[in-house]
Amino acid sequence: MSDETALAGTSEENIKERTAGRGKDAQPSAAQRTFLQELEAGLGAGKIADDEESLTIYSADQGPILDRHLPLAVVWAGSVEDVQHIVRSCAAHQVPIVTRGAGTGVSGGAHATQGCIVLSLERMNRILDLNPDDETAVVEPGVINADLNATAAEHGLMYAPDPASYKMSTIGGNVATNAGGLRCAKYGVTRDSVLALDVVMADGTLMHTGHQTFKGVAGYDLTALLVGSEGTLGIVVGVTVRLKYLPRDIHTIAAFYQDFRSAAAGVLAVGRARVQPAIMELLDNGTLVQLDELHGGDLQKRGKSLLLIQTDGFGAAAEADVVREVLAEGGATVTTEASAEAEMLVELRRNSRGVEVDDEFRVGEDIAVPRSRLVDFVAELEAMAARFQVRLKVVAHAGDGNLHPTFWMDRVDPTTDADALQRLNAALDESIRVGLEMGGTITGEHGVGQYKLRWLGLEQPGPVRELQRRIKDLFDPQGILNPGKAI
Repeated sequence: MSDETALAGTSEENIKERTAGRGKDAQPSAAQRTFLQELEAGLGAGKIADDEESLTIYSADQGPILDRHLPLAVVWAGSVEDVQHIVRSCAAHQVPIVTRGAGTGVSGGAHATQGCIVLSLERMNRILDLNPDDETAVVEPGVINADLNATAAEHGLMYAPDPASYKMSTIGGNVATNAGGLRCAKYGVTRDSVLALDVVMADGTLMHTGHQTFKGVAGYDLTALLVGSEGTLGIVVGVTVRLKYLPRDIHTIAAFYQDFRSAAAGVLAVGRARVQPAIMELLDNGTLVQLDELHGGDLQKRGKSLLLIQTDGFGAAAEADVVREVLAEGGATVTTEASAEAEMLVELRRNSRGVEVDDEFRVGEDIAVPRSRLVDFVAELEAMAARFQVRLKVVAHAGDGNLHPTFWMDRVDPTTDADALQRLNAALDESIRVGLEMGGTITGEHGVGQYKLRWLGLEQPGPVRELQRRIKDLFDPQGILNPGKAI
């Protein structure tokens, strides 16, 4: 967003002129106009926009939109002091704040709510410190995951969490949702790599949680509480992360199976061999077909399912040999040596959600089950897709039992197929119910956001949710931080 599209003045006439014709959420009240003037007066030039294009772009992330609202304004913070001023202004006027990174979330956690401002942290994108000896880095929330990794690689280090959106998602957004990624089979999720946080609280005060050391058990672990809180408890303005050693050797194995269930069984076979791959990814036939359509390949001719495994470190070659043997014994067609093609397939997997954005006709889920139930859950997914007459494709972080089934149907005319969306939602509800019965969770890494609130009560009983609401009230008494999300 260029400065030319941002607010140039603070007069009430200017605000009225710029907000004319924006629809049901677009006409600020007199009190809201006063708020916008005060907010802008405390910020430098080019940090606020309220033109319709900006409001529309920043009103939603990539999750399904249940009810679109345009924010009062989009505000770009350039410093901690900017964030504090914004929060204090919002607190004084009781204006909700929806904090946003790159907008790559898929659960509606960054969807605008009525009467809110959207606070973008994308301009706070500096790596403040990287200490190779301590193996830590301190970053602002707008730092892109891939940029941190590129800088760490210069010192033989890496930031381990690598969501599929790592080339565009921000560290702050990763923290907000406790993002995972392909490498979490071995290295864990975001929470496992965050040592400390700098957080602007709901009254504008700045709080530091955690420690610079790898160990530290003084007091309650507020850092762990804030990671995954989806912007409902505070606004993260600084993140201290632990870095890992960049592997000296990597071996990537592609194993093709004739059905998805056999591939899921292969995951368990590798576990029984007591090998710990860095990456274990499963792709079903529908995903292979889509990848072939997008990239002109012939994956679906080689098998109906693909298991990708990557070993790393000094023992990568020996571990890869064991993996190949185990998978071949299970009936897979396995690459016999580390290959450029297998590594290319891993990159294709990172983009296997396709180019579509989730909407009412297409919803990608984020269910995790115990690894021992992978085969059972996949069988149930296939059965329910057939029963409800919807289409299905599945990719999975199989190493930790986190599946991403996508149910969809071609857009239909409600007058000729009145129950189409009912069937789609019934399939979604059934997948959640079955996953929970198997000891799973409604979200492994994407967060609850706005979209998954309807299922939260199925997983968490009333007393647990009430305790979370009391924590929310303690951190955010006015309820201005990302209301209607996460809990």
